[in-house]
Amino acid sequence: MEGSTNNLADPFLLETIDKLFEHNIGDSVSLPQLLVVGDQSSGKSSVLEGLTNLPFPRDSGLCTRFATQITFRRTSAIKIAVSIIPSANAESGHVEKLRSWKKNDLQFFSRRTFADILIEVNRLMGIGNSTAPSGGTKTFSDDVLKIEICGPSQQHLSVIDVPGIFKKTTAGMTTKSDIEVVRNMVITYMKNPRSVILAVIPANVDIANQEILEMADECDKQGERTLGVLTKPDLVDRGAENRIVDLIEGRGHKLKLGWSIVRNPGQMELEDSKTDRHAVEKDFFKTKQPWAKLNKNRVGIQSLQGRLREILTEKIRNEFPNVKSDITKKLNNCKKQLEALGPCRETRQQQHDFLLDLAMNFQRTTSLALEAHYGGDDVFDSLPSLKLATAVVDRNAVFAEDVWKRGHTMKFSQGVQQAEETNGDTPGVDSKEMAKIRYNETQRELEDLLHEDRKLSEPKPTGIISWLEKVYRSSRGFELGTFDSSLLPIIWKKQSANWDDLALGYISDIVILVHGFTVDLLSAICEDQRVRAGLTSVLMDGLIERYKQSIDHVQFILFVERVGTPITTNHYFIDNLKKCRQERLKALMQKQSFEAANHGTVVKLDSILTTSTSSNLEHTICDLHDILKSYYKVARKRFVDVVCMQAADFHLVTGPATPVRLFSPVFVSQLKEEQLERIAGEDVSTRRHRAELRREIENLENGKKILI
Repeated sequence: MEGSTNNLADPFLLETIDKLFEHNIGDSVSLPQLLVVGDQSSGKSSVLEGLTNLPFPRDSGLCTRFATQITFRRTSAIKIAVSIIPSANAESGHVEKLRSWKKNDLQFFSRRTFADILIEVNRLMGIGNSTAPSGGTKTFSDDVLKIEICGPSQQHLSVIDVPGIFKKTTAGMTTKSDIEVVRNMVITYMKNPRSVILAVIPANVDIANQEILEMADECDKQGERTLGVLTKPDLVDRGAENRIVDLIEGRGHKLKLGWSIVRNPGQMELEDSKTDRHAVEKDFFKTKQPWAKLNKNRVGIQSLQGRLREILTEKIRNEFPNVKSDITKKLNNCKKQLEALGPCRETRQQQHDFLLDLAMNFQRTTSLALEAHYGGDDVFDSLPSLKLATAVVDRNAVFAEDVWKRGHTMKFSQGVQQAEETNGDTPGVDSKEMAKIRYNETQRELEDLLHEDRKLSEPKPTGIISWLEKVYRSSRGFELGTFDSSLLPIIWKKQSANWDDLALGYISDIVILVHGFTVDLLSAICEDQRVRAGLTSVLMDGLIERYKQSIDHVQFILFVERVGTPITTNHYFIDNLKKCRQERLKALMQKQSFEAANHGTVVKLDSILTTSTSSNLEHTICDLHDILKSYYKVARKRFVDVVCMQAADFHLVTGPATPVRLFSPVFVSQLKEEQLERIAGEDVSTRRHRAELRREIENLENGKKILI
């Protein structure tokens, strides 16, 4: 592209943009560019030839199958260089093959030379066609052919040519799927908000029906960056010229950059090597009406060259600061994405180290959670379920209260009530109130392990004396004034029947809390869903085993406490028994008491003797009740403490082999190679994404260096 020095565009800006394109920055950040688009019969190649002075091949088999970047530079030496820029998503082997291919220091670029280069480029890109049987498997490529033309008379300019869109296929060359492939490729380039769209359209067709113009309107809705170029004015039907004139003079389809019109050489002119394209075109627009009346800045290929340089230079100058900012933002975003993928996990050692870091982080956070040092990590603010110590302490308190309120089947008699029940048959009344035994929702994977949730009746408010009498009568032997020692375990088992549901419901809730902590903490420290799923799968058997141990231990405690021999050495048992007997006697005495002057409340000695004389049956039942009540108080406190300390705390929370201590460095060190690969190995998509991010980061960092 030759021209006068006066029209020289800013060489530094143009060269900088070209270098950015060379490093595939255009795939990550929108770059200012001139984009030539049109359909295959629009005369696009002829317009390009006029703009670039490159002898494009006439063979239809060599029509554009890929984007071509044509760059002009003003240098002291004449040089033509041809290379290929691999697409951003190309495989590494393909990239190396394309980057190693270059043709430098060409002095002459004939039509035959150009055709030979295109044949070779098609082969390298893997494109197959009828003219060059390269064995390729595709018709079009995302790779970019770069042609750099340097010389003392060249103007700085860069143009990108993309394949022409088409609606009809050519046998042996294109298929119906290729129609959509090309259209998507063209749309991708046109959507670049910093591109100037050079829409080439034949003047001898209905402009309103041109697909390329519809695509331009779709991508450039405000019409701010589209320049319409009309071709073939010599083929416009007589009487239809005014429609074209209206477009060029801004009365038709309005574009901010306006319309230009050029006349491409005809077939006979192309075959005549002596024909001067520019002279013929100038004569046409000077002598032919109504074209001769048009603004000279809007007609002819040389006029179009000047306008394009001005438009592109202005576009680059306006967008250059934004390009620098976008590259920095995109680079930071890519680095964040790469960081989110975590360290590379291709080798066994990398996989081991990755899981080891996770395990150490898991145990560090677990220690903070068990010590209730929630200020040690921000994760506790975002995930309240990780405050395990607090959740367990709260559930312990609820368990203790539940056993205190609902652990017994019948309420024990108190003083007067006991005395009244011994004098009459008061049957127990079932309470209609029901209470739940579970407070946490079960995770699906634990449904078969945990105790089912159920409603528990409140203790019967009355009737314990009548019940004890009934049991005693049905099981007494030849004892004199007392009861058989085997009777206490029978009534004890009945009175503590609610302990099973309460204890198993409690330990089930603790299991749920611990499991939720484990799952949520894994999610917090490991963003890779595939790794989390693999870890959970491998850990699950060990977790279930430890959960089951805690539940089994509760079953063991229940068996010892409820089925085993009632035993205690706690002095509070004697104290409680003494207190119960005193309260019963006091209640009986109060019924015989009266107020005596100067002596307060008194009871006659005879009344005491009468009151304390009860039948052997009544005495035995009351004694049985008092022993059961006294032992229940001691056993209840012991039972709650043992379940909380041993089954929950030792087996599930703070013990040496709890579920929260399973995922540890020791666990990781014991994993087999196939387990490491299954858990921490990267899948194909992750490896591909990591490679793409690394390549994009490398390109963007090179881009930053170019802009320094």
